[in-house]
Amino acid sequence: MNIFDSHLHIIDKRFPIQENNGYLPDYFSVTDYLDRVNKLNIKGGVVVSGSFQGFDQTYLVDALEKLGNNFVGVTQLPYDTSNEEINKLHKLGVQAVRFNVRRGGSEDLSKLAYFSQQVYDLVGWHTELYISSIQLKGISSVVETLPAVSVDHLGLTKSGLSTLFELVDKGVKVKATGFGRTDFDPVAVIQEIHSINQEALMFGTDLPSTRAKRKFENTDVAMIIQALGKEEAEKVLFSNGFNWYRGRRTP
Repeated sequence: MNIFDSHLHIIDKRFPIQENNGYLPDYFSVTDYLDRVNKLNIKGGVVVSGSFQGFDQTYLVDALEKLGNNFVGVTQLPYDTSNEEINKLHKLGVQAVRFNVRRGGSEDLSKLAYFSQQVYDLVGWHTELYISSIQLKGISSVVETLPAVSVDHLGLTKSGLSTLFELVDKGVKVKATGFGRTDFDPVAVIQEIHSINQEALMFGTDLPSTRAKRKFENTDVAMIIQALGKEEAEKVLFSNGFNWYRGRRTP
């Protein structure tokens, strides 16, 4: 089955890496990624900026150039980034801005509504939230107003899933990623989200699974197929992510 990897990290020693809460990740180059997924039928994907990369764009531009046109980027930017810089990154393949509430390294949530609307109006980018579902309740009224938004790693925590499910019903997308980061059975949550909105879930490997208590395994793909059936799993493994990222070139 074809796979669109909606969430992966590239950590290249040639570019700046900053310590995050005492943590420095191991390196994981484009070559490392391609070697790791060589048994999966990857047809494209999304390179996501991590907390340890801050606002650096040099690694991302290099990774997208090496991976080719089937891959796009999710970056972290300060809210006062110029329109010229945003347009430049867009032309290079960046498709979204990330707010890393969980780990930091990104813009503050106080700028969420303003900046999300700005980048959407300018280049059609969506906003990505790395946030615990329990924290979503406090900002759900803002999230509901965002023009396009996704939540990482199934929302991470069981407490707060009811808020995530409500947001899914209102059009929020969710990444079926980071199963080793959650404190719940991912199968049940995947089935529930898919039952609410069949276009909501987007699979990703989350490689190299930095700080996850269990790293991505190829059998995670089979788990999704078993949970949803082959036809519905195709939406999660490929078409939902492909349509969300590759089909959003303009607002």
